Amino acid sequence: MTEEREGLDFATVIASTVHDMKNSLALLVQTHNQWLPQLPPALLHSREHGTIEYEFARLNGMLVQLLGLYKLDKNQLPLQPAYHELEDFIEAQLARHHEVLQSRHIAARCEVEAFGLLGFFDQELLGSVVANIITNSIRYAHQDILVRAWEEQGVLVLAICDDGAGYPPAMLAGQSDYVLGINQSTGSTGLGLYFSGRIAALHERNGVRGHIEIRNGGPLGGGEFRIYLP
Repeated sequence: MTEEREGLDFATVIASTVHDMKNSLALLVQTHNQWLPQLPPALLHSREHGTIEYEFARLNGMLVQLLGLYKLDKNQLPLQPAYHELEDFIEAQLARHHEVLQSRHIAARCEVEAFGLLGFFDQELLGSVVANIITNSIRYAHQDILVRAWEEQGVLVLAICDDGAGYPPAMLAGQSDYVLGINQSTGSTGLGLYFSGRIAALHERNGVRGHIEIRNGGPLGGGEFRIYLP
């Protein structure tokens, strides 16, 4: 047996471990939700409960990203696009964060340019991207988050906006290289944006690939994440 065969495929080991961690986290969340009705209202709506809910969402998002990046590297992440109504899609994503938003006193709303606006995308993959960005926005928003969608020259644009301080100048300047390294002050690795960009690029039509963009300002004055889908 060669040394190569004897050695471990470390990426596969990590992916398997991440998958087990995701299952454990799902069980922990399920148990937590079953326990919640026993809490008095004062604890149920406390900031500590909001922190638990937020960290659950953040951990799940990171694990989903890691598994997704592994599958992308191994060409095991097939795209399964279909037509979806944007308002229903966005409302479902916001509903997933209801408890955290409520505990942090953040108002989140949806705006869709046209009634019945449809998009052609993989609902699960795009949902993981939007969920991750909403989670990130919750971390930095003061009191408002807006998710909006519109069509621009035949391209679907989905934007997540907040009223926080916005993206750091270095991140805006380095948009072509989303893996910026670990920021010790924020814990950011840039992997979330890298994952989002890879998922966007999987969506292709007539030779045009999807892409992402980050900016500051927008309707709420803070950070704005955009994903463009052909």
